[in-house]
Amino acid sequence: MRLKDKVCIITGAASGIGKAASVKFCSQGAVVIACDVSRDSLEQLREETHSLPGKLIPKVLDVTRRDDVFRVVQDVATEYGRIDVLVNNAGITRDALLLKMTEEQWDAVINVNLKGVFNMTQAVAPYMVKAKKGSIINTSSVVGIYGNIGQTNYAATKGGVIAMTKTWAKELARKGAQIRVNAVAPGFIKTPMTENLPEKVIEYVKSKTPLARMGEAEEVANVYLFLACDESSYITGQVIGVDGGLQI
Repeated sequence: MRLKDKVCIITGAASGIGKAASVKFCSQGAVVIACDVSRDSLEQLREETHSLPGKLIPKVLDVTRRDDVFRVVQDVATEYGRIDVLVNNAGITRDALLLKMTEEQWDAVINVNLKGVFNMTQAVAPYMVKAKKGSIINTSSVVGIYGNIGQTNYAATKGGVIAMTKTWAKELARKGAQIRVNAVAPGFIKTPMTENLPEKVIEYVKSKTPLARMGEAEEVANVYLFLACDESSYITGQVIGVDGGLQI
């Protein structure tokens, strides 16, 4: 198993890509600390993974609450002695055109998608620095690279995630530490976040995608798994697109 006994924290773990990653990591023997704001969804996820080789531990957590973030991370480090992998997957959208976007819509997305990633990484990084190893995986988006109409807030956060990824890849690898930080930039993936898109939008995206379809959450989870395990030991500071060729 590729993640046997690895201690992995995944945020936004109870739905979409995060859920697919939680299941995937458990199937590879990991101890998965599944963090999400939905208690009911976490309990359902625990039931779905109970027969897998790994172990899933649900944690109700809002990544915008710094005190809660640091408490959960400290509890994990105390119990297991280390944190091997952090997947910053939690994210939301509050779409609106620039001239109509409210301050609440802006702040909500910034707080979860950007500050939440900062909070989690700042809490976890000291344990990886002490161990001189670890893998941090940040979820960006093709929107953070190319922008998208009606998503000023979302694009800003996902572009910011890329910038933080590259900065942390340099900072955390100092003094010979084998701490890797990478970003994954999904295209249009079938998740609860995209299920309400108008059909004409879906068809338009498909027409611009060389593989001519939307992606599956498991296809993104496969890349998370690769970046989490030792097979990617010489990869850091990268932004890996999982988008069916949309970026080309």
